[in-house]
Amino acid sequence: MAPVHQGEATHCPYCALQCGMYVSEDAGGAITITPRHDVPANDGALCQKGWTAAALLTGGARLTTPLARASRAGPLVPVSWDDALDRVAAGLRAVQDEHGPDAAAVFGGGGLTNEKAYLLGKFARVALRTGQIDYNGRFCMSSAAAAANRAFGMDRGLPFPITDIAGADTVMMAGGNVAETMPPFLRHLRGALVVIDPRRTRTAGRATLHLQPAPGTDLALALGMLHIAVTEGYADQDYIAARTSGFAEARASVATWWPERAERVTGVPVARMREAVHLLGDAGKAMIITGRGAEQHAKGADTVTAYINLALALGLPGRPGSGYGCLTGQGNGQGGREHGQKADQLPGYRRIDDPAARAHVAAVWGVDPADLPGPGRSAYELLDALGTEGGPKALLVFGSNPAVSAPRAGHVAGRLAALDLLVVCDFVLSETAAMADVVLPTTQWAEEHGTMTNLEGRVLLRRQAVAPPSGVRSDLAVINGLAARLGHADGFSADPGTVFDELRRASAGGVADYSGITYERIAAGPGLFWPVPAEDHPGTPRPFLDRFPTPDGRARFVPVDHRPPAEDVDEDYPYYLTTGRVLAHYQSGAQTRRIAALNEASPGPYVELHPDLAERLEVVSGDLVRVSSRRGTTEAPARVGPAIRRDTVFMPFHWAGANLLTNPALDPLSRMPEFKVCAVRVERAVPDAARAADARADRGRA
Repeated sequence: MAPVHQGEATHCPYCALQCGMYVSEDAGGAITITPRHDVPANDGALCQKGWTAAALLTGGARLTTPLARASRAGPLVPVSWDDALDRVAAGLRAVQDEHGPDAAAVFGGGGLTNEKAYLLGKFARVALRTGQIDYNGRFCMSSAAAAANRAFGMDRGLPFPITDIAGADTVMMAGGNVAETMPPFLRHLRGALVVIDPRRTRTAGRATLHLQPAPGTDLALALGMLHIAVTEGYADQDYIAARTSGFAEARASVATWWPERAERVTGVPVARMREAVHLLGDAGKAMIITGRGAEQHAKGADTVTAYINLALALGLPGRPGSGYGCLTGQGNGQGGREHGQKADQLPGYRRIDDPAARAHVAAVWGVDPADLPGPGRSAYELLDALGTEGGPKALLVFGSNPAVSAPRAGHVAGRLAALDLLVVCDFVLSETAAMADVVLPTTQWAEEHGTMTNLEGRVLLRRQAVAPPSGVRSDLAVINGLAARLGHADGFSADPGTVFDELRRASAGGVADYSGITYERIAAGPGLFWPVPAEDHPGTPRPFLDRFPTPDGRARFVPVDHRPPAEDVDEDYPYYLTTGRVLAHYQSGAQTRRIAALNEASPGPYVELHPDLAERLEVVSGDLVRVSSRRGTTEAPARVGPAIRRDTVFMPFHWAGANLLTNPALDPLSRMPEFKVCAVRVERAVPDAARAADARADRGRA
């Protein structure tokens, strides 16, 4: 059958690589995906998730009509759009009339386009006049962002094009598993690779050197390696003198972190630490890149800072072909935190408590700066406060599934259930949507225009490739409809181009300045690197080459020290739990768990444990294992193998279960929860009937 659509150039719906792809639809409605070669991040490659992304658009689980409950205990039933939006607006007015503006809250997502993230932040602060807005990116990138801001004056995941990585002689990756989280990234890793991870992941299996620290000890490892770099002459004194400040204090802070002490804390042999430092220090070009494994801790910002200190001591940031970077996770994790859906930010990466920032953005929005609310609660603190005395009574969720993705998820589900009004915008009935009072069906990635900012800080145009099904609306249209019902008929356009033009004005002069970016300029090539302060500006692929965006132009060493996990192992909970992703699935799995090919590749959760631990527990692969923490209990089949430490178990977080266990202890700077380590008890799970039979048999033998 002859195609009626030749294929539109757009981008993948998943991770922050934002791989380029063509999406075409034939006359029968069949959708085909092929990779693009003009996007440097993937250059013709796609992972299994990208290849199967068309199934998201045509799957039977798709929502195509609004749903609402006649009563809190009643089922979700189809309603009209006018009825649904009227109910939401009336519910928001009711809770705010009774409890004040902050009784309404908004929870966004790192997968929303820049236009959606921007308009959502404006909607919260202008239409709702609430300060209670944050997003799931707080669970993803916040510690690396906080560390980069205080060291460099700017948070951009990779402050260099991803193609620079291919020229590095050595890359150290601390807590990243790109072979499973973003497989096309692997084509950029061509030199020696040092991987730091408690598990021998697929990425670690490709490494020249794998350092396997105990969970929660990455910071001590970085301190030990900086000690080695300084004492063995690898510190670049000329670079340190010309381009940094604070080195003397940082050097003094690691004086007592001799390698043998670091080995006792981390379990990593001194010889391997030295080998890692030598691989970096002897390289002509080298990079240090951190990922979630180093960041999702109650000391994540300090851990990333320690790796930045190591990079600065070696003279890497701002040097062509070398540097420090961070692996942004979600599709628009970078742009999503730049334009106002974080509790403490306004568009352009401005601070909401900065009077000049408030004045600039208020002028664009046509409001009095005094009417803008101040900083609100961070993501977990917001979820934890839902339905409590003084906390929000209504919550709007866009592009997130906190019932699965939040730490201490059972408690969070209880807080969601305590709300007077829960509204979820999604295209599937996620676990969070299934709890909602109103569910609004929205368009997907290939059904709408919008911009995304990938892990390089490259602003890309995600084009509409197919028509959405009848009955769904874009998130922008939802915001537009609600704003009008709340008395703001103007200023909340449903047209992404109009919203982007306003975003450009609002971001002008900020750290993340998009004012010189237009859809036409992005479409003419593979995107533009922010900041782009004028329409004749070429963009800024390497912002640190000449100076750092700090007041004195220098990068800052920040002394930090190791501290144990917020919850260490003990007699009752003697093992560490760490969590992460698997190749076939993404985030909470709300999308990927509905795709047959991905479910076949990875059908469910599991507990990975070392053979020695399995023998102690009398467990073999496939046995049901019960894992318990101080917050909850879950069960999953065992997967036994030598890839993990003897004192640690691993669970993927794409299914409800792993986050019933995780610890919501927060980093004091970034407010990132400690997803990557908590103390657990592990035991063989015996079904109740079998357990009773065993007990009867034991009594008989007695």
